[in-house]
Amino acid sequence: MIIAQITDLHVRPPGRFAYERVNTNAMLKAAVDALVRLERRPDVVLASGDLTDCGLAEEYVALRELLAPLSMPVYLVPGNHDRRENMRAVFQADGYLPAEGEFLHYVIDDHPVRLIGLDTVVPGEGHGLMCLRRLNWLETQLARTPGEPTVIFMHHPPFLTGLADMDRINCRGGDSMADIVARFPNVERVLCGHHHRPIQARWAGTLASVSPSTAHQVALDLKPDNSPTMFNLEPPAYQLHVWSPYSGLVSHTAYVGDYGGPYPFVLDPDYPGHGADNAAPAEAAE
Repeated sequence: MIIAQITDLHVRPPGRFAYERVNTNAMLKAAVDALVRLERRPDVVLASGDLTDCGLAEEYVALRELLAPLSMPVYLVPGNHDRRENMRAVFQADGYLPAEGEFLHYVIDDHPVRLIGLDTVVPGEGHGLMCLRRLNWLETQLARTPGEPTVIFMHHPPFLTGLADMDRINCRGGDSMADIVARFPNVERVLCGHHHRPIQARWAGTLASVSPSTAHQVALDLKPDNSPTMFNLEPPAYQLHVWSPYSGLVSHTAYVGDYGGPYPFVLDPDYPGHGADNAAPAEAAE
């Protein structure tokens, strides 16, 4: 099974740019085109929040149109730039979002890996939260099938990353969430967005990661002084998480755009590994 993760799409009304300079809609279109062109297409696509820039109804309509070329199931969770009521109105017909209730949590049991989408949004705030109600819901879902390989995906990372200003608005309640997740070794990965960078951490007995954005990236600033977050135009990217029962979940970062290649490796005659390469097939045959 291949799970594609896209995040921090920041879709705007057609013709409008994010932060006055980022054509997020065109960049998402390029990412979708890249997924469609893959020789082995993903089985599902997860979009881990900040789907739109302002949560406007017209932004969700534009998002639906931009995602339309994807033939596989696409599952969305909201981020702090989203508005639940508008997201639900445009995507409710897809059948996986809850029809009622405050939070847009859900579980997908249709694949070799169980998918749990979490809603960490606090309306009007940049930070996220795993409150007692959300924690209880997550614990209940994990306890239902404790042996089934599971991926949790959410917007706000529940762990610190060293990006001080972004960590100020990470997911509060992360320690309590970690206590729950640590009791379920079948949780293969906790996939996040929000920080607009490729980040990995060992957390709660599993791996937690942040995917880069399909648009702009947060500048890599590890100074511990809460300097204001800035962004840059590093290459847009997405992640592919490849599941097999033999190796578990293995994750890859793929960049959107044309950077030349692929080219064959033409090795110099002085390359010291020639002998090892030549000997390997004979040794394997023995």
